[in-house]
Amino acid sequence: MTIESPLRNLNIDLPACPSTLVKLSLLMAEEDCTTEQLAEVIENDMALSSAVVRTVNSALFGLLKRVETVHEGIRYLGTAQVAGLTYEIGLRGAFPPGPLLQAIWDRAGIRGLAMGSIARQLDVDQWLAHTIGLFAESGRAVLIAYDHQRYMALDSKSTDETQLAEAEIAAFGVSHSALGAALCQSWGLSREVADGVRCRPQGPASWVNERPQVQRLLTIGAAVDGLLLDPVIAANPDAMWQKLEPLTQQIGMNFQAFQMATVRVCERLNTARQKA
Repeated sequence: MTIESPLRNLNIDLPACPSTLVKLSLLMAEEDCTTEQLAEVIENDMALSSAVVRTVNSALFGLLKRVETVHEGIRYLGTAQVAGLTYEIGLRGAFPPGPLLQAIWDRAGIRGLAMGSIARQLDVDQWLAHTIGLFAESGRAVLIAYDHQRYMALDSKSTDETQLAEAEIAAFGVSHSALGAALCQSWGLSREVADGVRCRPQGPASWVNERPQVQRLLTIGAAVDGLLLDPVIAANPDAMWQKLEPLTQQIGMNFQAFQMATVRVCERLNTARQKA
């Protein structure tokens, strides 16, 4: 299948990374990044800072004390989680609003939050986990912006990620995962994030050729998608765990700790979503 020329050349107006996020990413890469420095960058963008504070105070985080500043939010949640929230808000703002996109961003927000929380408990990079969770479906937003009506038709007929990817390639010559990886690269995100977004829909059997860090991130993401975003799997997750257990052993991740952390985080977030 030939890739349509605008998509092949990525000449489809990929949204530029907001300047605040560029500064934030550079700052997060520094080992001696401080709460004060991070708060200053976010607070210089009024729209982002107010959105961060509003989100931190939502039921998803269950804080006992209402926060009023970005600095307080960082103190309660940590730098990686607040930075991830800022990226989520920036990503939402980079595309025109719409019902299908809203559903994508809602999933991105809960996925990123869950992945970051689980990663922290397993000694996996929390910042990478949160970011890959946010950008997992970002290529779908690119295709929606490129041809909204045609993509809506594809989305309504597809029942899972594999079928959707096949339909995208048949219609456009490229999948949303490839475009999402390109968006990650254009925004200057890490290679691990771009690679994770690219190979995510392929499934665990094809992840063995990826670097261990990417495999860990993909494994966490697969469990989160199953327990939080797929009602069928969530109702009976045994088959999912059986598929993921051998993979955790290959990448040196303790399966029991991984399963326990994932179930605990997903149950807490599901409860919070019901209250919201």
